[in-house]
Amino acid sequence: MSSKTTRVNKSKPEVPLSSEDRHLFNAAWEIARVNHGQEFTFYLPGMIRYGKERGRYPAISITGDRCDLQCEHCKGKLLEPMLKAEDPDRLGAMCQNFAKNGAHGILLTGGSDQKGRLPWKHYGETIKKIKDDTALFVSAHTGFIDPFTAKLLKQAGVVQALIDVMGDEETATRVYHLSSLDQVHVALKGIKKSGLELIPHIVAGLFYGNIRAEYKALEIIRRYKPKALVIVVLTPLQGTPMFNVSPPSPLEIGRLIARARLMMPEVPISLGCERPRTRDGWVMEKLAIRAGANRMAVWSDSAIQEAKNLDLRPRFQATCCSLSYRPEFAGTGPMGF
Repeated sequence: MSSKTTRVNKSKPEVPLSSEDRHLFNAAWEIARVNHGQEFTFYLPGMIRYGKERGRYPAISITGDRCDLQCEHCKGKLLEPMLKAEDPDRLGAMCQNFAKNGAHGILLTGGSDQKGRLPWKHYGETIKKIKDDTALFVSAHTGFIDPFTAKLLKQAGVVQALIDVMGDEETATRVYHLSSLDQVHVALKGIKKSGLELIPHIVAGLFYGNIRAEYKALEIIRRYKPKALVIVVLTPLQGTPMFNVSPPSPLEIGRLIARARLMMPEVPISLGCERPRTRDGWVMEKLAIRAGANRMAVWSDSAIQEAKNLDLRPRFQATCCSLSYRPEFAGTGPMGF
């Protein structure tokens, strides 16, 4: 048994683990260290503040608060706190200003039409101009795009395609209101063919708080060889049908991350920014570290301490957790921003 596995065993987890869970977590920990070393990257995305630090990767909705798809877990609520650029000229002006004020990049997103698509064709020229005129790194939460649109985004200068992946027909149709799970496969194939970096997201607990098809989603994702994987957790939002739903437990999330690590040893895995901010959320962070994640967005102090307790080396980046660590995005602030 390696010294690192011994170190994990000596540091007691927040929740009791069965012998089966201990074996799972230790195996995931070992393979994470082999493939990702001792560094653990903490991310401050969007324009979120953490003490005196602030994210330098604003999220911009190109549809404002509007979303016609009206997924059961969101109902457009996630768009409300975002910056709005509902026309290309507004987007261009905003991004010029962000670049002048030290932003590292932008996340373009928005609400979907009833087919799960965003109006990207109206923004291609503007995105290209942003890339030509600034050094901003551009990610896009694409929605369920067709191959032509994936190619358009790549040619415009978008680097990363973020896309939610669910694992069964009922979740795709009942929760996301898609016509079928085939829409997800079409989008994944188009993204891979286009050359965009594929960053799939799994919303754990998406089916009314239950872990249902998440492991099937992992199987789907593995086939498409992603650049990175982000696991977020259902956050019950007021005004949605899931407001009174209980999210999955920290242990359920830890198991999911551990299985993902064993299935995709070389893929960076992040515990993303959407997750409960409760005591359970803090436990979830610690278990994610033990389960082989090597990235985390919007951390707690206890997560940093847990990483140090496990002999990991924390580092910090003020971008979305979809990005690999980049020295040019590190600064001189107390957390390396």
